Amino acid sequence: MSELEPLYTAAEMRAAEDAFGRPAIELMERAGAAAAEAVLRRYPHARRISVWCGAGANGGDGLVVARLLHQAGREPEVVLAGPEEKLSGDAAENLRRAYEAGVPFTEKPIEPEVVVDALFGTGFSGAPRRDAAARIEALGALGAPVVSIDVPSGVDASTGEVGGVAVQADLTVTFHGLKTGLVTGPGRFHTGEVEVADIGLAQTETRHRLVTPEILSRVPRRGERDNKYSAGFVVLVGGSPGLTGAPLLAAEAAMRAGAGYVRACVPESVAGVLAERFVEVTMTPIPSYHDGLVAAEAADRVIAAAERADAVAIGPGLGRSEGVRGLVQRLLAELELPVVLDGDGLWALEGHLDWVFQRDAPTVLTPHSGELARLLGRSSDWVDAHRVDAAGGAADDVGAVVCLKGADTLVAAPGRGVLVCDLGSAGLASAGTGDVLTGVTAAFLAKGMDARLGASAAAATTGLAARRASERHGFAGLIARDVVEALSPVLSAG
Repeated sequence: MSELEPLYTAAEMRAAEDAFGRPAIELMERAGAAAAEAVLRRYPHARRISVWCGAGANGGDGLVVARLLHQAGREPEVVLAGPEEKLSGDAAENLRRAYEAGVPFTEKPIEPEVVVDALFGTGFSGAPRRDAAARIEALGALGAPVVSIDVPSGVDASTGEVGGVAVQADLTVTFHGLKTGLVTGPGRFHTGEVEVADIGLAQTETRHRLVTPEILSRVPRRGERDNKYSAGFVVLVGGSPGLTGAPLLAAEAAMRAGAGYVRACVPESVAGVLAERFVEVTMTPIPSYHDGLVAAEAADRVIAAAERADAVAIGPGLGRSEGVRGLVQRLLAELELPVVLDGDGLWALEGHLDWVFQRDAPTVLTPHSGELARLLGRSSDWVDAHRVDAAGGAADDVGAVVCLKGADTLVAAPGRGVLVCDLGSAGLASAGTGDVLTGVTAAFLAKGMDARLGASAAAATTGLAARRASERHGFAGLIARDVVEALSPVLSAG
C-alpha cells in the first residue's frame, strides 16, 4: 500500500474504462460477477433477492447480478426503473440475456431477504427526479439489507454530495478503485461497508487521493545526532481565562508528536495557572488587557520568542477580542515561519483572508465546518453538504493549506486535489481533539515537512492515535488527553 491511494471521480473512471481496449460488455460482466459473488458471500442463506435496475450501465451491472444469482440457485427478481425501451447498448444486451436465462421480473417485490441497488452509478449527480426519488424510498422501505453496486444511488461519486434522497446501503461493491464520494461526507455515511473489486482496469492518476497509514513513514523521527532544537522547535500562542486547557493540549501534543522544544506564549492573566501544569513546555507570559485577553502589542514578545523556532501555532484558547485580531494580523505579517491557525486564530481571520494570502511562508488552517463556513461567508450546512468543493475553494481563496476536520478530514492546497484522511474514530468527536491536531501539525511543520503532506500526516497520526486510545479506553468516553498519550506509541510503531 502506498502513502496516497487513488480516489476516482466519475470522469476519471470513464477514462479508465475507455482505455480498457476490449468490448465494454466484458467490464459489465466482470462487475456484475464481482457484485454477485459479494452477495452470495455476505448473505449465504438469502434466497429471495430483489434487484433494482436503472436504465444505464449500473442497471446493466444489476442485470448481470440477477442472472448470475439465478444461475447460482437463488430466487432473484428484477425491478426495472422504467420501460424496457429506455435500456440501450450493453444494458439492453444484458436485459435480453436475463430474459433468456429465465430471470423473473416484477413491479412489486414481496419481502426480499436482500436488495441490490443498481439504479444509479458513478455518472449520477444532483438530486434524483421525483419518480427516481420515489423508487429510492420504495427500495429502502422494503426493510432488507441493501447491497449497492459501485455507489449508493443518490450519492455523487465524484464529491460525496447528496442532493436529495439516497440509498442507505449495508454494503457497497465498487469497481476498480474507491470513488471520492465513498469516503467523503455526506456520501460516506450512505455506503455501509465498502469492498473494492478488481475488474481488470489499469491504474491511472487521479486528482484526489486517500491518505493511508503509510504516510507516517514520511514523518522525520528524532535521530542520535538531534538535539532539542534540531528535532523541531514549536512556539504556541494561545490561552485566555477559562480556556487554559486548549494550549496545554496543543503543546503536549506537539511534544508527543516528536517536537524537541515547545514554548508556549500565553497571556499574563493565565500564566500562573498554566505554570503549574506545564512541565516539559517552557512558557513566555505575554501582555494582556484587563479582561485577561491577549493584547495586540504582545506580538513583539511572541516574535522575539520565535526567533529560533521552526513553526508557530496560533489560536488554541486565545479568546476573541480586537486585541486578539491585532495580534494575529501582526504575527501573520511579520513571522517568516510556517504557521498553523486554529480556533480563535481562525476567528480573527474572518473578513481578512488577505492576511494569509500575502504570506510567503507556509500556512495551514485547521477549521471544522462551522469555522470554515464563517471564513467563506457560507452556512455550516453548505460546507457539510459540499465538503470537497468547500475545502478546495477555501484553499484557493486563502492561498494556504486547508485541513477541514471531520469524520473524513480533507486536506486541500491551492490548485491541487484533495487528500482525504478517514483514519479516525468516533472518539474524536470530543472537546480538545482539534487542539491536539494543531499541536501535531505544528510539530510536523517544525520538522520540515511540506505543509500539505505535514497536515495530512498529522490528521493520520491523530486519527490512528484515537483508534489506539479507543482500544484501551473505548471510544464512547474518549477524551483528548487519551489521544495525546497515544501519539508517541503510534509514531514509534510507524
